[in-house]
Amino acid sequence: MRRPIVLVPACSQNKGSHPSYAAQNKYVDAVAVGARCQPLLVPPLGDNTDIESLLGIANGIMLTGAASNLQASLYGQATLDPSLPEDHARDATTLPLIRAALMHGIPILAICRGFQEVNVALGGTLHQSVHTVPGYFDHREDKTQSLEQQYAAAHRVKLEKGGLLAHILDGASEIQVNSLHGQGIDRLAPGLQVEACSDDGLIEAYSIAASPSFALAVQWHPEWRVEENRDSMRMFSAFGLACRVHRDRIP
Repeated sequence: MRRPIVLVPACSQNKGSHPSYAAQNKYVDAVAVGARCQPLLVPPLGDNTDIESLLGIANGIMLTGAASNLQASLYGQATLDPSLPEDHARDATTLPLIRAALMHGIPILAICRGFQEVNVALGGTLHQSVHTVPGYFDHREDKTQSLEQQYAAAHRVKLEKGGLLAHILDGASEIQVNSLHGQGIDRLAPGLQVEACSDDGLIEAYSIAASPSFALAVQWHPEWRVEENRDSMRMFSAFGLACRVHRDRIP
């Protein structure tokens, strides 16, 4: 039987002197191996994206992390640090794609930047620099360390009892996660339901309460060596199952 198709929006990058579209292997591999779906990269073409055509073949969407931040103007703020990278083409592609996908009931799994994109797409705001906000920890990675160290478990998150994520993780009350982000949720968008928080109170996962299908977003990186982490595999497996249900209900 054919695998469900999962759209993976790419980022704008420069490869040498050539502008390029790209997605890191770990995200694409996690869709293929963890969710057992067929990933399909979507270039960030902004207004030139035919969203309805894409959603006509999509059984799911996975929004990846990235080095870039969303434009602060998209949630009504001025940019605090102009030196940090942005990706306007991705913003112009993913935000309308998210809103349209939810209207179509297409399953969504959002990670890191994707977690922030969904919140902004639905009317929420972000802390542009979490570590400068009183009461919050520094959630950034140490870039002098190896990737293995950067993506190692950094802190726990406490799961909401009875929530979607707790259900996926067999009723767990907390799990250990990695932490590689400078920005985070400030005001949660209407309709989003908290699924997990870190010990400092920062929202680390949420679901979309009104979605008729799977819709989960996490701030950490479950895609990293997905097969080596039981919790990550459970998340991707649940996403993959939802994508199969969506595929099978299409005439």
